[in-house]
Amino acid sequence: MAIAEPARYWRHPSVPELDLLVARFVRHAFTKHSHDTYALGVVQSGSELLRVGSDPRTVGAGGIACINPGEVHSGHAADADGWAYRVLYPTVELVSGVVRELGGPTGTPAFTAEVSYDSTLADAMLRAHRAAEHNDHLASETLLYQAIQLLWRTRGTQAGGSVRHRAGNQALDRARRVLMERMAAPPSLDELAAEVGLGRFVLLRSFRERFGLPPHAYLNQERVRRCRALLDSGLRPADAATEVGFVDQAHLSRHFRRIVGVAPGAYLRGRDRPSPTRTE
Repeated sequence: MAIAEPARYWRHPSVPELDLLVARFVRHAFTKHSHDTYALGVVQSGSELLRVGSDPRTVGAGGIACINPGEVHSGHAADADGWAYRVLYPTVELVSGVVRELGGPTGTPAFTAEVSYDSTLADAMLRAHRAAEHNDHLASETLLYQAIQLLWRTRGTQAGGSVRHRAGNQALDRARRVLMERMAAPPSLDELAAEVGLGRFVLLRSFRERFGLPPHAYLNQERVRRCRALLDSGLRPADAATEVGFVDQAHLSRHFRRIVGVAPGAYLRGRDRPSPTRTE
């Protein structure tokens, strides 16, 4: 018997710099990936086993997990009961703007990685998330900015200039650039290593150390990211899959759901209907 795993992903109806996810997962597992945005989640029931880098942590009911842009992470249910949660995905620009208004630093803000159980903060984040399901823009924006302010005051840190990866070896930067530019028809590992002047094993080890993922996983993550932009621009999922080098729409759907949490069709419906009916 199939286990229901309801999930909805949509853009805030009046704040385009914020995406949202509400879901209950049991068997679903997020593969290792990172975001351009922050991922700020509150578990409402059950527990998730979240791994950020090599650090595993269990997030139970009421737990708050903050993942900064560029941080590689994965997640799955901590036990057979699964977990239900809500996640805010604000852009760097949105969070930076709020922090600057608070008199914070001008660099890219970051949040501490430890799981916390701050009921006041969790309530503020959940109120902001739920308000985005309705059309009261003034209320939903107010609650959102209040939640980000409280989050910064309780968990904010000054990133080392940026939460994105630091400057590194030119050969690795070139390898990444090759994958991005030839996404639809990427080179083999041997070809990529030869093109950037590194041995295969050196490339594999160094690429993972620098970008958090091996080349093939990084490529699939960036394909999904590009697909999201293509879907946002109006391209059909099947055409987007071909554009970025996935074999077919099923191939796209499998990787898309493992990173975004919903299939491309559900993602598009969330874009068409930015204020879904509450599921919880």
